[in-house]
Amino acid sequence: MENNQPCIIAVAGKGGVGKTSLAAVIVKLLVENKKEKRILAIDADPAIGLSTALGIEPSKTIDDVRKEAIKASEDGGKNAVVEVLGNASYSIEEALVEKNGFSFMAIGRPEASGCYCKINTYLKEVIAQISSHYDYVVIDGEAGIEQINRRVMEKVTHLILVTDQSKKGIQVVKTIKSVADSLVMYKEIGVIANRLSPLAMKEDFDLSPLPLLSRIPMDDKLARYDMDGENVFFLDDDSYIVKGAKEALEKIHVL
Repeated sequence: MENNQPCIIAVAGKGGVGKTSLAAVIVKLLVENKKEKRILAIDADPAIGLSTALGIEPSKTIDDVRKEAIKASEDGGKNAVVEVLGNASYSIEEALVEKNGFSFMAIGRPEASGCYCKINTYLKEVIAQISSHYDYVVIDGEAGIEQINRRVMEKVTHLILVTDQSKKGIQVVKTIKSVADSLVMYKEIGVIANRLSPLAMKEDFDLSPLPLLSRIPMDDKLARYDMDGENVFFLDDDSYIVKGAKEALEKIHVL
């Protein structure tokens, strides 16, 4: 982290490849290995699965704050907008959940139709400002490339792309890389191949020009954790996903 800039790690990929579980495990590894550092987990996926994986029940999302601002602007005119925007920083801090070793924030549902550009831009700036108070920020992005296109991840320093063994999954990570090259100021990028069959664990992946950071096999124990909504902090250090995530973080110089 040069010049006190946070290390911002975004996890992206198509739906159903284990992206959220990996983001949660990355938070776990940072908490365990960077004990003196400030860590923020941001759930930017509308499905809000990261909170479950981390054992958190958020009472307020950033989308709730945005809706409050929109309602005030519609009900009270210009003065109300100024007042709400003035209080937005405080409201967003209310959306922060403090846990042992890290903080958590959920973005909530995507932006509604209609143009609320000033409010949305302001909220994005406030979120960026809060992130600047942390040493490490982990973002679980929504499936696909939309958040890359909207420059939500513009200031990401480390982009971890997740795929399974499917051609579609591999194509999605390549597309994300192509779009991110012009819209994201990343320093490190790479792919985690997840939920692989025994055969796929041995096969070569055509990910060029993306580097393969780690391979993680299908894991029945993790599938049970997902089904039961268990906190990933209870996963053993020798579980496949923990070992695979650690290998990936080491290769991109985070651990």
